[in-house]
Order: sequence, then structure tokens, then C-alpha cells
Amino acid sequence: MKSTKPENKEGSSSESGIRNPDSVPVTSDLGLRTPDSNLEQLSCPAPLPAQEKVLLGHGSGGRLSADLLQKIFLPVFQNPALNSLNDQALLSVDGVRLAFTTDSFVVKPLFFPGGDIGSLAVNGTINDLAMGGAEPLYLSVAFILEEGLPLETLHRVVASLGRAAEQAGVAVVTGDTKVVEKGKGDGLFINTSGIGRVLPGINLSADQARPGDVIILNGSIGDHGITILSQREGLEFESPIVSDCAALHTLVAAMMEASPAIRCMRDPTRGGLSSALNEIAVQSRVGMELEESTIPIQEAVRGACELLGLDPLYVANEGKLVAIVDPLHAGRIVAAMRAHPLGKQARIIGKVTAADPGLVIMRTSLGTTRIVDLLSGDQLPRIC
Repeated sequence: MKSTKPENKEGSSSESGIRNPDSVPVTSDLGLRTPDSNLEQLSCPAPLPAQEKVLLGHGSGGRLSADLLQKIFLPVFQNPALNSLNDQALLSVDGVRLAFTTDSFVVKPLFFPGGDIGSLAVNGTINDLAMGGAEPLYLSVAFILEEGLPLETLHRVVASLGRAAEQAGVAVVTGDTKVVEKGKGDGLFINTSGIGRVLPGINLSADQARPGDVIILNGSIGDHGITILSQREGLEFESPIVSDCAALHTLVAAMMEASPAIRCMRDPTRGGLSSALNEIAVQSRVGMELEESTIPIQEAVRGACELLGLDPLYVANEGKLVAIVDPLHAGRIVAAMRAHPLGKQARIIGKVTAADPGLVIMRTSLGTTRIVDLLSGDQLPRIC
């Protein structure tokens, strides 16, 4: 397998730092600093496998989320469109192929470098449509407001949501608003649904990966999750980290124009790159092999993850996609991605194999291999 080396020395050591100006810092060998009083609160412990109540880990996008889906929801709602388990349902209405998706957003804090809950709601919904190759057309938006929320905050969120929709070329055509008692809603939650059009000849699905295919990623991972963590915990970085929140439909359009030989795509949000690839591996009954040295990670993100015991493969993203493509067309697709503002770091990070169906492994920079399994708990809840 041929792969490009990370740009900007993304695999090298760093002098990145974290600091909290309000307390005495603790310095690590990595050159990162954070108050020791916060360290033990930065990740959720892995829960016990047998539970009778909903846990934060059930919203992680990892193993507990998959269990909830398989044991609670799918047995009740089974139908062909749902059973495909893609980011969107692909439907045919009077010969017109449509993509339909829905999502809820509970991010904390509401505003963060690179975006806010309003722009996140628009971009996240558009991306779920785009991963099915759909052109996004219309959105619905429902707000759940907590009593006491400042109207100025609501105005900022709505204005941002409107700008994001306008920039993406989609219309918000319907919606709803509910208010809950003070202390019952944590400020503001948003639910969105989206409809898009799928052109003839496009058939992207997580069960389409084939041995020999290559895995392409459009840029650095972990930016969104670490941005949210830093805002929530009051951490500061010597190198600023900004959420990668963005609508990916124009990048997807450029990829499909370059070549139709794309098997499937996923945006690695909750559960990160690991969850996205594990889901595809299981649904396609294939194995996957990643090359650690080719996966781009910003040095500040890498350093923060090492200090805080987080694995960047499991950290959420909001402007990244992973694509499984025919190896004969991979060069053309990567070139088209690099010509787009959201794909300048695009590269091949691994390949699909016939060995070990349903398993994702990674060849590390030390020459060893490790299994990249589904996340067991929740590294950072409420990141989207």
C-alpha cells in the first residue's frame, strides 16, 4: 500500500502546552500543563458491561451505543431502510431517490472556537446526508429551551444557524420550539432533520467495502473533541485548537465528480475514526489495516491526548470524512480532495483486507500492531 507522509511534521514531537491561568500548573514531560484538580474529571470511566440504566457511555458512538441500538431500537423499528445502518436513510418516492436523516445536538458549551451549537446542528445534519452522496436541500429545526435562557444567547444561536444554512445553500423550512423548567434542559438543545436528493448511479453504503480497497481521510483528527474539552475544563494551549466544524457536501461533490468508484463514506463524529471504521468493517464483513504514521493529528491535539490519557482515534470530529474507494481510482480522488479547502490534508491511511472480518488493526510507528476496537465508555460526553 502506498501512502503519503503527514504534512507539517504532524508525526514529530511537540512543544505544545496547556495551561490554566487561575491555578498552579502541573508540567509533564510533554511540555503540557494543566491543574491537577481537573485531571481526574476529564474522562468517563468505562462502565460495567451489564447495566439496567442509561449511562453517558450509551451516547458515545462506541460499544454501548451499538448495544443500545441492537437490543432496544432495531428489534422494534426493523425495516430495509433502517437496517442498512447508514448515516441516512435512502428512500425512493415515485422514482425520486431521497436521503433523509435526523440528529440531536446537546454540546456543552454552546459556543466554542470554530463554531457553536447552531452551526454545528446545520453542518452535522448536512454531513450525514453528504455521506450518502446526497445533495442537501431542506432542514427542519426544533429547539428545546430551558426557562431562564437569555434571549441574547438564543438570538446568537439562531443567527449562526441561519448563516450556516445560507452558506450551505439549504433552507430551513419547518421547525418547533418547546420550553422546559429551569434546571431541566441545560440551556438549549437542538434537533434537526434533513432531506437531500441522490442522483442516479450513486450507491454509497457501509456494506460496500471490498478487500483491496483503500481508506482515505481528508484531514487531521481530534480537533473538535479537544476544542470542546479545553473550553469545558478551562484549559489553554500554546498552539490554538479550533473545532473543524464544517459542511462537507461540496467536498463530497468534488470527490464524486473525480470518480464514481467510492464504496462508502462516514463522518467520524461520536466515537471518532475508530467507531466509523469498525462499523464499516462489521457491515461489510471485511478487515481493515491502518498505518499510524499516515494519520494526521495536530501536535497540540496529540500532546493533550497523551497527557490526559485520551486516544485521538476515539475523539470526535465535525469536519472530517473517511472514504473507502477502489484502489485504481484512489489517486484521482485524493487529488480532487486536496484541491478543495476542506481536503488539503487528504491522504490514504490504510487498506481493506479479507483477513479478520469485522476487525480494525493498526500498524504503529514502532512497527507493532494493535487492535483498534470500539470505544467501551465515553471519553468526553456531550461533544455534539
